[in-house]
Amino acid sequence: MNDQPIHSHRGLLHPTTLVLDAEYAALEPFMRSLPERFARGEGEVIHQGRNELRIMTHEGLKLVVKSFCRPHLINRFVYGILRPSKAKRSMENAVRLMQLGIGTPRPVGYYNERGVLGLAFKRSYFVTLCSECRYRYEHLFGPTIDYADEVLTAIGSLTARLHEAQLAHKDYGRANILFDKKPDGTLLLELVDLNRMHKGPLDMKAGCKNFERLPATPHMHRLMANAYAEARGFDADECFRLMQAYRSVQPGKIDDKY
Repeated sequence: MNDQPIHSHRGLLHPTTLVLDAEYAALEPFMRSLPERFARGEGEVIHQGRNELRIMTHEGLKLVVKSFCRPHLINRFVYGILRPSKAKRSMENAVRLMQLGIGTPRPVGYYNERGVLGLAFKRSYFVTLCSECRYRYEHLFGPTIDYADEVLTAIGSLTARLHEAQLAHKDYGRANILFDKKPDGTLLLELVDLNRMHKGPLDMKAGCKNFERLPATPHMHRLMANAYAEARGFDADECFRLMQAYRSVQPGKIDDKY
């Protein structure tokens, strides 16, 4: 990630903000055209809910574009004046993870649209390179991953590194941890959906609670707990007990279905 991103502001009545990694400066026209591209249905939709993710190819680059939903009326003014956009937070958190050596798809930039005089927020877009990882955490329950134990151990260690840096992913669920293995045996592990991150110290209880949204068998919890505890100097048995306890009270948990 270039240390000197490009910042660009335009418009008086309907101002916009564009921030790009300097390496991708040539993508400015593409970034500014995102509202029109979404309006005409361009790209492959890979997630559609409150927010929408699409894969788009532009000038040889395979990109993932996340369009954040338009905030409700009050938050249009909160995000317009007082709070950074979700796209901006996603970009800043991705850069921070890269600085820590924690995997995440390479951030390209973000684009914000505001209403009249910039007082009301409209939409924001966050763009990354498309991840090389073919699998999500939930695929660990399938029959095709013969290196699942290695992935789980790596997740425990990665989460510990994140917590030691006083960061915690607030949507640490089955769809937001990506993984794969290269032909040479190198394990890839990446975190996505980074707009909500806790910042501050995490003790053993808070750290183990951060795993609560990840479905896991006792064996899976044991592997993550052992790696997490070893990296942070905690008691592995207590981490395992806490992970099991926090997961057991999750509403709608689906562990028994696997």
